[in-house]
Amino acid sequence: MVSSQFERRFGWRRIKEEGISGVRRRALKVGLALLLVLAAAFIALPVASLFIKSASGMAFQSLRDPVVTDALTLSLFTATITVVIVIILGTPLSYLNARFDYPGKEIADSLIELPVIMPPMVGGIALLMAFGRMGVLGQHLHAGGVNIAFTTVAVVVAQVFVSMPFYLRQARISFEDVDLVFENAARTLGASRTRVFFTVTLPIATNGLISGAIMAFARALSEFGATIIFAGNFQGRTQTMPLAIYTAMQGDLKISLCLALILVAFSFAIIALVKILTRRMYKNDVRN
Repeated sequence: MVSSQFERRFGWRRIKEEGISGVRRRALKVGLALLLVLAAAFIALPVASLFIKSASGMAFQSLRDPVVTDALTLSLFTATITVVIVIILGTPLSYLNARFDYPGKEIADSLIELPVIMPPMVGGIALLMAFGRMGVLGQHLHAGGVNIAFTTVAVVVAQVFVSMPFYLRQARISFEDVDLVFENAARTLGASRTRVFFTVTLPIATNGLISGAIMAFARALSEFGATIIFAGNFQGRTQTMPLAIYTAMQGDLKISLCLALILVAFSFAIIALVKILTRRMYKNDVRN
């Protein structure tokens, strides 16, 4: 009888405690779900508002406006040139940082990633002080008849400055993920380091490098602060899409909406491509 009373007493306590813990788990799930909905709504509402305000089609009629076509053409052209430069310069540098140790490596890595956390306006001033007509290097270039600031070249320089760290970081991670066993096996078969890089390391790291290039392209396409200070805001010469949006907001909202929708479409496509490549990299790692 005592045992039955003991079981009844503590059994009910256990059931009660389990009931309380179940309520807590459900409350936690509801709270997390609510938080997720609020976060998604916070991101989705402004983006959806762009399409709602453009539902009449008035914004898309601005596609033929010279401001839109000039800004779109210039942005795609400079961003493409930027990515090519970033890949050519960044790929060997990323491989060097991934495979070798050298004095001052930590300082070099910090300098490489500095533009990521540096305010874009500060980057623009820094570029102007370096390459402007009165800049440290720019004054010598100006004396030789070469001017960079406030030209289309300045747009590319500003985009390379702010976007290169995104490629360098992803490329370095991609090279570090390549198993040294494959490289060593190729070396034992008589392949030179250069041949190993192009026939073994580079093909394995390709998806990661493409992801880094896509992110660099996106950053170049959206650059505003460094460009407006170092390159100026001249239609057809230095006015990229973000700068055109800023200028059009002062007079023609339809042009701003049109350019904003184009950038949203580009951004969504870029995110989708990066996710696809990342998933493919993960599947390849699992198979290997």
